Amino acid sequence: MGSQGVDHLNCVRKAREDFLTHGIVPAGVVNETVIRSWRRSAERGIGMDRGETRCTPRYDLLRRRDLNETLLIRSQPVMESLYHEISGTSSMVLLADREGVVLQAIGDPDFVDQAQKVYLKPGGIWSESVNGTNAIGTALEEQSAVQIHSSEHFIDKNRFLSCSATPIFDPRGAILGALDVSGDYRMHQRHTTALVRMSAQIIENQMFAPEFPDDIVICFHLRPEFIGTLYEGIAVFSPDGRFIAANRSALLQLGLDRFRMQGETFASLFRLSLSKLLETVRFQPQQVMKLPLASGPEIFGRVWPGASISPVTFLPLHSPEKKAHPQTAGKTEGVLLEELELGDRKMQSLIAKALKVLAHDIPIMIEGESGTGKEMLARALHTTGPRGNGPFVPVNCAAIPEGLIESELFGYQEGAFTGARRKGHIGRICEADKGTLFLDEIGEMPPQLQARLLRVLQDRTVTPLGGTGGRRVDIAVICATNRRVREAVAAGNFREDLYYRLNGLLLPLPGLREREDRVELARKILSDLAGNERRITISREVLGLFERHPWPGNIRQMHNVLRTAVALLGDSCEITVDDLSEEFLEQYEESAPAHTGESATADTVIVAAPLNLEKMEMTVIMKALEECGDNISAASRRLGISRNTLYRRLRENAPD
Repeated sequence: MGSQGVDHLNCVRKAREDFLTHGIVPAGVVNETVIRSWRRSAERGIGMDRGETRCTPRYDLLRRRDLNETLLIRSQPVMESLYHEISGTSSMVLLADREGVVLQAIGDPDFVDQAQKVYLKPGGIWSESVNGTNAIGTALEEQSAVQIHSSEHFIDKNRFLSCSATPIFDPRGAILGALDVSGDYRMHQRHTTALVRMSAQIIENQMFAPEFPDDIVICFHLRPEFIGTLYEGIAVFSPDGRFIAANRSALLQLGLDRFRMQGETFASLFRLSLSKLLETVRFQPQQVMKLPLASGPEIFGRVWPGASISPVTFLPLHSPEKKAHPQTAGKTEGVLLEELELGDRKMQSLIAKALKVLAHDIPIMIEGESGTGKEMLARALHTTGPRGNGPFVPVNCAAIPEGLIESELFGYQEGAFTGARRKGHIGRICEADKGTLFLDEIGEMPPQLQARLLRVLQDRTVTPLGGTGGRRVDIAVICATNRRVREAVAAGNFREDLYYRLNGLLLPLPGLREREDRVELARKILSDLAGNERRITISREVLGLFERHPWPGNIRQMHNVLRTAVALLGDSCEITVDDLSEEFLEQYEESAPAHTGESATADTVIVAAPLNLEKMEMTVIMKALEECGDNISAASRRLGISRNTLYRRLRENAPD
């Protein structure tokens, strides 16, 4: 560093001293962000010469890492990539939680030793209230990216640092933590803050994918070539059009901030109705399209409608990779009934009955809990039956707003009502002509529409809203429900004549906990997730958990558990307990009987009775933590105790 740089740092240090003495800072020496932080530090009674830096106890650090597991998983590869950019500059990359406690650190060995002297390491507390003006704490206070260079730090012993940090927000705008690069002030790099901000945005964007499976997600940019890159905006809208989440780029392009987005809707931001957008996406899934903003310009966007938004499935109706079934040659192939038979006796009986009635156009009603695979069974019935070449049209009676379900089902003529499309709408029933109409959640159909549906099923003629002439349709009908419709009939909420028209054959799908083929089903789901290019196995321990788990979310839950496990697996080829989500394991611990690990502990106590049992217990705990890489969940499973018990033991034995 040249003499000019040294002179500037001396000026900054003198300005800080003058501020503490007289409350005034000379203009142009430091920016307003630093001045505000100095003022907060002084008001908290922090002295420039404070020598002690606080570090949270190890048990608390492990607790915080456990609570922020998703953030750590999403951040780790980004931190490694960021460190690759700055390695060799006497610097380190740090991740802190929302309270400024460092959770993870990666750095140059020559700098790490020096940084640890001021607890710039996992467990170090770098909130402003403890450490005065510093990049992590000040970024969290200001809720924006900051750079604190050398003597701008409030505490004198930290002036050897030059730090750049930015907060990390979750999709709804809440602060998750902060990403920081700290280094020797003599090796200061001007571009560091930009790298930190870009890295934080990558982490934030990755947090969107699992958060909004049932909402409308729009990825957009003013230039179409930037869709799918770090610079794309991501905005999320609820099914009724409320603006519920956005990343930084989206807010910037829409001219909003996290406070002003409250109360905004799709209609207030775009010159396009949400229903029109979803209708377009139904026929052009995942295509980049122009979206006119209410403020004037057009942007380019790609839309993911979410699982529960539209009654229409947005994936191809049939998989082209399926091999032709000998009895269905020439059809567009999909899942066949035989492929759902994996060894469970209830499923075998159900499939045998279904095969006998397929050729007779008998209406089928599928009953089963949420997540048991009712639509999958309906598709298999359609594909295996004589209408397999025709369309399969699913309609979720619970997902369509009550005011729209009539027009969605029966269609409408041009001008039938305000907002109707110029050429009208054919309706789902007519779309299913020569194929299968699948009515999911049939028990949720409004009573006033049940009579119309009954007439269609009797006459096989559909009259659209605003129309006078009827159209003949040739359809098979399969319906599904997660509750007993017969009870709704008894309560007077569902027409008895419609119930018997729909219920030619009742197929009760068993819950996953009742099925005998759970292991085979898990292997099949895993095979579909892994694809043809990769072979992944499931460890014996995990298969045992799958056998004993109650599976309240049924097949949908098993699919999500395995999909998450594959994502966490990395390059490994076997799913172990460490690859399972914490929620799944906690659910198992709450429902499963006491584990066999307790008997092993009892044996150990008998052998070690003459020793200090408390000391021996802590030795075992610390060894388990070391072997599990400080992963609290993995260590608690290995020890056969709950995470709360492990936290308590660590807290009780923490040094004073």
